[in-house]
Amino acid sequence: MKYVEVNLICNPDSEIITDVLAAQLSDIGFESFVKSNTGLLAYVPEPTFSTEKIDTLLQNFFLDAEIGYSFKTIEDRNWNEEWEKHYFQPIVFENKCIIHSSFHRPGGDYNYRILIDPKMAFGTGHHQTTGLILKEILSMDLQNKSVLDMGCGTAILAILASMCGADPIIAIDIDEWAYQNALENVHLNRINNISVLCGDSGLLGNDMFDVIFANINRNILLQDIPAYTKVLNPGGKLVMSGFYREDIPVIHEKCVQYGLTYRDFSEMENWVAVVCEK
Repeated sequence: MKYVEVNLICNPDSEIITDVLAAQLSDIGFESFVKSNTGLLAYVPEPTFSTEKIDTLLQNFFLDAEIGYSFKTIEDRNWNEEWEKHYFQPIVFENKCIIHSSFHRPGGDYNYRILIDPKMAFGTGHHQTTGLILKEILSMDLQNKSVLDMGCGTAILAILASMCGADPIIAIDIDEWAYQNALENVHLNRINNISVLCGDSGLLGNDMFDVIFANINRNILLQDIPAYTKVLNPGGKLVMSGFYREDIPVIHEKCVQYGLTYRDFSEMENWVAVVCEK
């Protein structure tokens, strides 16, 4: 099958803009995404391609950005193989954990090996916010801790938490594509104690958690901190990322308002992960 490559030029060209853009494009049939120097390259099967749908999406895009695009049809090829070969390279954290696709079989002695077939360029551990929380997980004692992974994407955080002894685990994402991909990756890693759900914080019920990971964005976090607090056990930790260092004060204020104690933060290229405790 032939594919159409759509070159989306974003101003500003920020990770939040391209993350949200990719998620919305997946809803209209786009299957894979690669970060470019000016925005995003997106790929869709030729029969599914529609300039009308793209125009409507961009006209209703809710973030403050100017986005233009061009497109071209490209010849048939094995897209999963091409993407994994050229874009998803193995990544190592703390010399303890290696993340790679099923296409790569890197050697080395690591405590944890995670297989991720993301089919897009986000949620692989390469993004700073994912990497920050992965490092937090590696520093924590999660043995027999109940864990919630909000905005789970590929479920990479939930998978590493399980490998580190957490049990049980619930992983939630609002995007249907992410939900299906999370299920695939959980199965790929032979994990049997992660429940993957499609939805938002409205799914949170009577289950309580010792640790909550939420890698989303500032506005959603501010909206959902009250919901997270309700399902966090006393002494439990809330680890959040998806925002910049300058956003810490407003996140801090919201956490204190709902009875959480700010502990510390880690930083990578101005992206941060914040740890709070109940």
